[in-house]
Amino acid sequence: MADPHVRLRADAQANRERILDIARDAFAADPAVSLNAIAKAAGVGAGTLYRHFPSREALLVGVYRKEIDALVGLAPDLLARHAPLHALRLWCDRFVRFGEVKHGVADTLSSAISEDDLRETYRPMVGAVRQLLEACEERGEIHSGVHPEDVLTLLALLLRISPTSDGKAQVRRILALLFRGLGVDSPSPP
Repeated sequence: MADPHVRLRADAQANRERILDIARDAFAADPAVSLNAIAKAAGVGAGTLYRHFPSREALLVGVYRKEIDALVGLAPDLLARHAPLHALRLWCDRFVRFGEVKHGVADTLSSAISEDDLRETYRPMVGAVRQLLEACEERGEIHSGVHPEDVLTLLALLLRISPTSDGKAQVRRILALLFRGLGVDSPSPP
């Protein structure tokens, strides 16, 4: 697999990003989608896709890492535009949508993700949750002393729930429980 830290030419980087975006949506719609179908939808040849992602597993890990990077970057962006509690709710909603993409390919992804991938993505995710929780605490919107790793663990459990209509209803109920546990009077957003 190509080292994601190596700088790519602008056109190669654009191709890589387009492949990842198409793959994210394609895997969410059909976990068994072929890599050739992803390449075609991305407007690149199969060789270009395989140059960036030599296997299905490598592509899945690429999608995973891009989604984690997006979630981490989303926390400060949401806090800059919204009140902290609303930012936390929006972030949790985005996390759940990430889970919908991951759900159909969870087994393949779990076997493809290395310990390095987990180490490199876990701490930034905890940091994003910490940033959101601390902003909420400062405004008195949640109980103080909430551990970000505990919240992230609870959110990660939501990734196991199937994104069916019943599953989505269950996710909403569990998120409401989480927010009540954080001390939020109104568990649902206005």
